[in-house]
Order: sequence, then C-alpha cells, then structure tokens
Amino acid sequence: MASGNTLVYFAAGRRNPPALIHRFGEAHGLELLLADTREDVLALLNRSFPACLVLDASESSEQVLELCATVKADAFTSIVPTVVLVSTQGGNPGELPAAGLQAGADEVVSDLVSEEERSLRLELVLRRASRDVNVHPTTRLPGTAQIERDFSERMSEGSPFAVCYADLDHFKEFNDRYGYNVGDSVIYLTSRILRDVVRSLAPGGFVGHIGGDDFIFDVPLDRLEACCDEVIQLFDELIPYQYTEEDRKAGYFLGKDRRGTVHRIPLMTLSIGVVTNLTQKFSHTAQVSELAAEMKLYAKTLPGSVYVVDRRGLTGTRPKDSPQNRAEDIRLAARRSD
Repeated sequence: MASGNTLVYFAAGRRNPPALIHRFGEAHGLELLLADTREDVLALLNRSFPACLVLDASESSEQVLELCATVKADAFTSIVPTVVLVSTQGGNPGELPAAGLQAGADEVVSDLVSEEERSLRLELVLRRASRDVNVHPTTRLPGTAQIERDFSERMSEGSPFAVCYADLDHFKEFNDRYGYNVGDSVIYLTSRILRDVVRSLAPGGFVGHIGGDDFIFDVPLDRLEACCDEVIQLFDELIPYQYTEEDRKAGYFLGKDRRGTVHRIPLMTLSIGVVTNLTQKFSHTAQVSELAAEMKLYAKTLPGSVYVVDRRGLTGTRPKDSPQNRAEDIRLAARRSD
C-alpha cells in the first residue's frame, strides 16, 4: 500500500524508471512502487497518500497527461505531489512541459535541462509538500483554504448541495485519558470513515479537516441522508473498539473536568450540523461556515450520534439560545446511536 514513505512511478509504455528516479527515491528513503496501469495508480492513491507520484510522459504522453488531469481533478487525490517527466525524444518536446503544467502537475521535469536541475526540481516538490499548510499532517485531508475553495465552487455551480460540519463529542476527555497518540488514531479513523463513505456514496463530494476533531464534508443534496446515515453507523460501530475492554463494557470512564470534578465520561459520539442551499441562497462562503458551525453546536446538545439539517429559509427566524426556540425553526433529521 502506498504511504508517506513511498514514491509511485507510472509510465504508459511500462518502461523502467530512469536512474534519476531511483537515486531520488534512495536519497529520501522512499520505497519505489511501480504501477502497471492507470487503474493501479488511482487505486494506490485512493488507499493512501504516497510522498510523490511520478508520471513518465516519455511515451504515450496523451495517456499520461490525461491521468495527471484525473488525479488533480479529484479532491482526494489532488493533494498528492505529482511530477510529470517529459523527454525530447517524444516529439514536440517544447509543448510537453506546458501541457504537463496545464494538466495540473506540480512540477514538470524535462531532459532539456541538466541532471542537477532535474534533481533539484524533484527536491522542490517534496519541500513544497512538506510545508503545505493546506493539508493536515495526521489525516492528509485538505485544510481550511481548500474547504473555502470548495464552498465557493459549489456556490458558483448552483447545484443543490449540503455542507456537513462533523465534530467528535467527548474527544478531549478521551485524549486526556488515553494520550495524544491514541487520540490521533481516532482522528485518523474518523477521517477514513468520512473519506471512504463520501467517495463511495457521493462521487464528486469533498472531505476536509478543519483541525482537531472538526471535519467538513460536502455532498450533493440527494446523497446527504445516505452519507450521514452511513457515517454515523460506521462511527458508532468502530469507536467503542478504541477503548479498553473495561471502559467499553461499562460504556463510560471516570474523568475530571477543568475544575477537578469527577464525572462519568460516555463513549465518543459524532455530531453533524448540516446546511444546504435548498431553501436559502448563500452570498459568500463565510455565511456557509457560520451556519454550519451553528448547526453543529445545536447537534451537540442532542444525545448520541446525530445529524441535524437546517431547513430555514432566508426569512426564517434565527435560532435563539434556547433549544425550545430552536425547535420552532429547525426540523430535526437525525439518526441516534442506541
């Protein structure tokens, strides 16, 4: 499986990787994985995130450039650093670098330049990726800048969509009891649940990581219910196994709040606040973020794993602090864990 210490190489003509790629991988401690087909490449990227993807366009350049465009058009795979290799022996060599960049490559490496420059260009790809603040280091999901960009694109398209703000309940107490390493495992597990469900049930959907235990996933409106139901079902099924057998059987553990008072801390649940453009028109992305956060806070007042959908129109009453007042203007669409 491709991971952060691997380099994936693909050439449509199934040629062996050039010595440059072997040396680059060895210099950075990267395991070289050879993909035979475009389907192999996409399968590797969908399972995990390699340190770099190298697409060799020395032969069958059209097929390689099409694959590059496919990788970069997908929100899940676009964050993988991608290099296109071009050769002067492939015909029209002057056009290929521009075509590679147009296809979305992070870097195009041509044999028109010296080997030292080619090595430096490969090096720069990894450097840029390592300091890319738009990708969360634990989940490798897009961050706030790409989340905002996705909001903006969906608003421009005008198609019905749903923005879902997911937050783990009682995560801080879990993290305090089990440690940040186990806590990071839970964050990663949650990211995989969201990613796999959205990829499976809502092609074209988007999953981002705001930070900590807060996530965003955007899906077409007609896939909202199926995605939220599946996410909650999987979360409730898998999360108990992140606890010790003793805590899992009890259904809680004893923990202290900030004042030192001991409480029963229940097992983690998932709260999802949802806003859509079905009954209201958004004028800017900040409005989407604000309403999604508001709905998430309301969801957290309800027991168990649950999702709530804002069904107010633009002229509807803004929810007050009281749950009773909220209920007048927000219709609950929910699945609770037993």
